[in-house]
Parts: sequence; structure tokens; C-alpha cells
Amino acid sequence: MISFLDNAVLQFDRALQTLIPHAAKAQRPSPANALKEAELNTHERKHAAGLMRINHTGEVCAQALYAGQATTAKLPAVREEMQHSADEEIDHLVWCEQRLYDLGSRPSLLNPLFYSASFIIGAGAGLISDKLSLGFVAATEDQVCLHLGKHMTQLPAQDEKSKAVLAQMYIDEAKHKAMALDAGGYEFPPPIMAIMTQVSKIMTTSTYRI
Repeated sequence: MISFLDNAVLQFDRALQTLIPHAAKAQRPSPANALKEAELNTHERKHAAGLMRINHTGEVCAQALYAGQATTAKLPAVREEMQHSADEEIDHLVWCEQRLYDLGSRPSLLNPLFYSASFIIGAGAGLISDKLSLGFVAATEDQVCLHLGKHMTQLPAQDEKSKAVLAQMYIDEAKHKAMALDAGGYEFPPPIMAIMTQVSKIMTTSTYRI
């Protein structure tokens, strides 16, 4: 069992990898690598970058959420589950970041703020109970899947590279949701899900441009 100090160092290192451009390394190659770059006009490129910036910030939030939950999870099995999911999410983080730079853009300047807020939420959920913590993961992944589905239809039709990234992310996120529920996560009622949807709009609206 690792000490509190060791865990704090690990989480600080994860925060740096998440927030510093090009610091994180993916375990899997990006689904976009095998596809040809499409010809996009200025408006299409800017719109695609805005959508991918939202998705990148979503992955920043996911890293922070899992880190917070892993820090306070009571059962070792739950802590390991959080760590495993976070490792897979790093691929998404790197893929979105790479796509942003390919589109001539950059990650959101608000990422440190969203990382901090998500870490606090994740740690708080873990302190209350592992069941709530896992339920929060499932609810968050549900929101992410909704965003990904919308973005795949809103991207420029010819931007197959961005669509390929989001399609694989959708598959992975749906798997993470199912894993969290199977592990005993609490299934949030519709009113709570509606509140989470409204909160997520703050992130998507702000990071599209900033």
C-alpha cells in the first residue's frame, strides 16, 4: 500500500502530464493517423478545432476526476479500477491534443481551472462512498458519450480524422460507463442527470473558443 505522500506525488505528476502540452504519451496510436488530412476552409477548421478543444478539456476533466476518486477510494479494487480507466483516458487526451495542433489550434486556457474543480469533485465523491464515486463515473461517461455523438454529426463532413478519434473515444467511454455500473456504481436519477447536463454546458460553451 502506497503512502499518502507517495500518492500525492503520483497525482501531482499526473496533473502535470495532463496540463502540459505534449507531456502525456498515448499507449495506442491515434485512429486519425491512417487517414488523410481533409481540405477545410477557415470556418470549418475553426469549428472543428472548437469541438476538439471541448473534447480535449473533457479528457482533462476525466483525468482529474479519476485522480481525485483514486485518492479517496476506500476499497483497493475500486482504486485500481479508477487508475485503469484513467490510463485509457490518457490516449483520448493525447489524440485530441494532437488533432488540435493538426488543425492549427491549441488546448483551452481554462484547463487548469477545470482540472482543479474536477479533482475536488472526484475526491469528494470518493470520500462519501465508493458506490457514489463509481456512480459519478458512470454519469460522467454518459454525458461524454452524448457530447461525442453530437460532435460527430457537427464536424465538417470531410473531417474524417477528427471523426475517427471521436468514434473510438465513444466506444471506450461507453465501456467505462458499463464497468463503473457493473462494479456497483449508483445509477443517478434523471433529475441529477439533467443538472449535470446543464453544468456540462458551462464547460462546452466556454472552451469552444477559449
